[in-house]
Amino acid sequence: MDLVRAIADNFSFLATIYLANYVLAIVCAVREIMNSRTSQGTIAWLLSLLILPFPTTIIYLLFGWKLFDDYAESQIHSGRSWRLARSEDLRIVDKETSDGWPVLRRVAELPFLYGNSASLLIDGEDTFASIIDGISRAKDYVLVQFYIIRDDGLGRRFADALIERADAGVQVYVLYDDAGSHALPRSYKKRLTDHGVKIVGFNHRHPFLRLYGLTRINYRNHRKNVVVDGVESWVGGHNVGDEYLGKDPKLGRWRDTHVHVAGPAALACALMFREDWHWATGEELPARYPDTIPTPGNQPILVMPTGPADKLEDCAIAFTEVISRARERLWIVSPYFVPGIEIQTALYAASLRGVDVRILLPRKPDHLIVWLASYAHADQMVAHGIKVHRYEQGFLHQKVILCDDQIAGVGTVNFDYRSFNINFEATLWFTNSDMIANVAAMLDTDFQASYLTTEHNLKRRSYPFRLLCQGARLFSPIL
Repeated sequence: MDLVRAIADNFSFLATIYLANYVLAIVCAVREIMNSRTSQGTIAWLLSLLILPFPTTIIYLLFGWKLFDDYAESQIHSGRSWRLARSEDLRIVDKETSDGWPVLRRVAELPFLYGNSASLLIDGEDTFASIIDGISRAKDYVLVQFYIIRDDGLGRRFADALIERADAGVQVYVLYDDAGSHALPRSYKKRLTDHGVKIVGFNHRHPFLRLYGLTRINYRNHRKNVVVDGVESWVGGHNVGDEYLGKDPKLGRWRDTHVHVAGPAALACALMFREDWHWATGEELPARYPDTIPTPGNQPILVMPTGPADKLEDCAIAFTEVISRARERLWIVSPYFVPGIEIQTALYAASLRGVDVRILLPRKPDHLIVWLASYAHADQMVAHGIKVHRYEQGFLHQKVILCDDQIAGVGTVNFDYRSFNINFEATLWFTNSDMIANVAAMLDTDFQASYLTTEHNLKRRSYPFRLLCQGARLFSPIL
């Protein structure tokens, strides 16, 4: 009786909430129809909004409503089109390579830039030794962007390097992701700002997103990008934390890959940072375009930023293009393997063409649901004749792809829906034969430290484990 009386006393209020939720469901439905990319996904949303408007409206706001439509404004302010013209004037565009990979060039909205040197950095100690040494050489500015920054041994060592340069008069900018760095204490940020370092979260200028967590839950800036003076840059899989040095006792060795680039490609990495900084702060960083750009090597490199602001599913398009061009070997390394149907289809087709398709995944989990879903998807690959290897010497976190002797990619993109569709990511593409040989040698060593999944392995899996994997697979679009 008390419940009935409470409902009666608050009937007008409850009716208003109920009606408002239906109105919101209609708004969500209209927006989904107008911005549909796949009919299957749209139909699923519409049915859910119709049959169960609450809590579907809340779920849609979290996972369905694209929040970065105005990110293009940042790209306009960054002067991307002007940079293209400038690169033509300075004769740093590798037109032949750009013409050979037109899809990647159009996705990146930047050409392959000639005159770079590049080196692989394997695991955390080498990576951060190189980055911190590079920061110490900065004379003008340092741009720093990581998904995760921790206040631990490496985090404080990294902060010391930034503070030393800031005290020397170098302009230092630090951008972190609000979700990945949610545990970063104010004291860490205050220590940097007290020395003149500008540090902000990606959602700094968007208090609604920061307070209510929509982007923190779903849309994330997953890039790891350091630029020194526009002449050197570092991009790859590492974040700033002790576990990336292999100091997590549960995960052991942290197998990851970064790449150090010197030359014109560093300017493209700086452009990528400037766009993110403008989105985060509304502040336009001063553009510094040298009269002459150092060209310390002979490598053409394409810097490809992708994210939820793209008009199309640019990241998935780019990787599908590379997979489709494989004729002899296609080696893919990712900590998370939850591919969409377009990537699955491209991989199956490559296998049917007789390509040596290998996928290297971690044996150890760091995110259980993603790990379980990864098993479900990987087992399907095995059933289609694709070789799936599991890395055994610690936790595997690198993001690398190698296609024949044509092209290699190193960056931040995982082979999952999140990286291909809803995260801000970065990939550096290399076509130089020496770099491709180095990537191949690195991956060959990694494959030797792994075991191959066989049909026998699949048959030995317990039914409860297979059930858990298939259940986790249902959550693929939000993992």
